[in-house]
Amino acid sequence: MLRIFQSPPRLRTALRHLSRARPPAADPQPWFLTNRGALSRQLHVGADGSRSSPTAAAAAAPQRLPFSRVTVEDLAFFRKTLPGRTITDPDLVQSSNEDWLKSVRGSSEVLLRPQTTQEVSQILSYCNSRNLAVNPQGGNTGLVGGSVPVHDEIILSTSLMNNILSFDNISGILTCQAGCVLENLTLYLEEREHIMPLDLGAKGSCQVGGNVATNAGGLRLLRYGSLHGTVLGLEVVLADGQVLDCLSTLRKDNTGYDLKQLFIGSEGTLGVITAVSILCPRKPKSVNVVFLGCETFDQLLKTFQLCKGMLGEILSAFEFLDSECMRLLNTHLKLPNPISDCPFYIVIETSGSDSNHDSQKLHNFLEEAMTSLLVTDGTVATEVSKVKALWSMRERVTEALTHDGFTYKYDVSLPVERIYQLVTDMRRHLGKRARSVVGYGHVGDGNLHLNITSAAKDPALLASIEPFVYEWTARFHGSISAEHGLGLKKRNYIYYSKSRPAVALMGNIKNMLDPKGILNPYKTLPDDLRRT
Repeated sequence: MLRIFQSPPRLRTALRHLSRARPPAADPQPWFLTNRGALSRQLHVGADGSRSSPTAAAAAAPQRLPFSRVTVEDLAFFRKTLPGRTITDPDLVQSSNEDWLKSVRGSSEVLLRPQTTQEVSQILSYCNSRNLAVNPQGGNTGLVGGSVPVHDEIILSTSLMNNILSFDNISGILTCQAGCVLENLTLYLEEREHIMPLDLGAKGSCQVGGNVATNAGGLRLLRYGSLHGTVLGLEVVLADGQVLDCLSTLRKDNTGYDLKQLFIGSEGTLGVITAVSILCPRKPKSVNVVFLGCETFDQLLKTFQLCKGMLGEILSAFEFLDSECMRLLNTHLKLPNPISDCPFYIVIETSGSDSNHDSQKLHNFLEEAMTSLLVTDGTVATEVSKVKALWSMRERVTEALTHDGFTYKYDVSLPVERIYQLVTDMRRHLGKRARSVVGYGHVGDGNLHLNITSAAKDPALLASIEPFVYEWTARFHGSISAEHGLGLKKRNYIYYSKSRPAVALMGNIKNMLDPKGILNPYKTLPDDLRRT
């Protein structure tokens, strides 16, 4: 039976007391039993010309490169440049040495906290002259080890660079320093009838500079697109301290190369982002969230297809989670299932400017979805508190996973019809060796979050997961990183998604902008490229 949270009258008509027999779930064959030849993909060769087939050890930390070590004289310079903001107390530095997952831990002894672009410039100019490696760090919410030191790199935190510089209420263009926390920007904009074009589960901690540096996707990408489109300008400090001012606030600027695009998704390896200008949409006047249940993933995909066609311009999100995710939410966070148990769940959000218009479109969609037997249960929310409650079922999956044991996290892009097949094939492949294998993510942009848990860190289990997950993804023409980046953990797997010439060109760009390689070393680019 479908339940309703404060739904308008039209929606109540569509959702009232619907129940039906559930068809048996399909049992798709794994990829290694079907379509072996038709969908195979040649693995790209590495920079040395050899076939790239890295083992799980490829994710391990590399040996320290011959950077200088911090001296007393270096500390004196930093303290003079950043009085009171040069941190050397091990207890205070510790949290910045460890990633959010507590899976990567560096050994930095120095944490620098600049407040201005000029201070960042002075620091990088000095570090470059001394050959001191630097680890730029925002909110430290990354999942691939890209935001923490590998060895003793100096941590350069943007946390104190948290000022909003300007906001144009007519154009909706916000300009701010890189250390502004995403949630704080959201609250600032909501008071001015605007919203940020991205929304993440880590919004309470992540910083906009880090979002841009990793090209974060999130829950609103389906509606507003990626940061490559919404970011209008950047201010970046290069490795030698030069300040690159590309902080444009123009929607259209076709003069020469669009340099800001180089730094979006570069994970701090090409420069330190110090300020961002970003296009912010108007705050919608009408928001509806629907939580639906489906019996099969094929039904879920057909619901998505129907949703795109019938909701059109008001569709802002289409997310999914499986029954294993729901089990973890129930078990570890005590979040009750808002509908009856189903193999798959969908979170749909609509946003627009006319509640009557939006309700009518949503009513028509739900009626069609139900009469077509695509969904078996569901609920609708329009009140803010109920909307947040339904969204928490999707946003808090990551939190629930942390309570289930050691987590191996994978973030891949795939053709939409293949998304869940990776989950089922991984379950077959691992059998009882894993505690949980769960799948959730952004159906609207073909992004699967595959998570595998075990009682403790298990090298044998990791060897079974990798490179299987990357080979599977490459076979179906996917990307091994949809939105998390490569960081430390995935750097050596880049050849599963990018060709040798493409990776070599990335190396050339890195060498041109950072010839000494001091910026976020050991991240993003593969080890073999650094040896050539």
